[in-house]
Amino acid sequence: MPLFALDNEIIFPPVHLAEPDGLLAVGGDLSTERLLLAYRQGIFPWYEGEHILWWCPNPRFILTPATLKVSKSMKQLLKREVFTFTINKAFADVINNCKSIDRPGQNGTWITNQMKDAYIRLHRLGFAHSAEVWENDELVGGLYGIRLGKVFFGESMFSKVSNASKYAFISYVQQLQQEDVQLIDCQVYTEHLESLGAQMIAREDFVQLLQKLIE
Repeated sequence: MPLFALDNEIIFPPVHLAEPDGLLAVGGDLSTERLLLAYRQGIFPWYEGEHILWWCPNPRFILTPATLKVSKSMKQLLKREVFTFTINKAFADVINNCKSIDRPGQNGTWITNQMKDAYIRLHRLGFAHSAEVWENDELVGGLYGIRLGKVFFGESMFSKVSNASKYAFISYVQQLQQEDVQLIDCQVYTEHLESLGAQMIAREDFVQLLQKLIE
């Protein structure tokens, strides 16, 4: 299938035209309008070199809050309140940590300065959110993503101490469930998120859920 090159027009090709690996288009920009349109259609950006690549994988890795799995050891940590949990208290710090954290097996990061600035703008407009965990007033873990309607699109997470990112994720999913969020987009498979209950669904089903859950 052809790879679509985006220009200044705020538009994306139909997601079913994506490559087998999920790559749909290249180019465009990270304007607020384009990013929000992308997420509404199940598309997310990922940098490779200097180019913005737009993706919509099939199948899609998702979690429903009702099927969240919490291990006995994590239940004990949560009950003991080992960490302090907050929401939207340190968005810029969370994304900076996600950008700079060393990830085994990965060369560099896809979170460029342009990506960071774009998501900070979305945060100021109320679309991007962060969850943080603290230990002795030090930020030791967290995650950030986009909230549209009853959907949260997870973007990245980090952990500086054992279980910090799991603590942030579980605590935030439980909070989102209270707020009637019904779908969490995990984008692509990780063993870490599978252990917490995430699963694969067909892209077509995912897009239909977005149409239903995002007003």
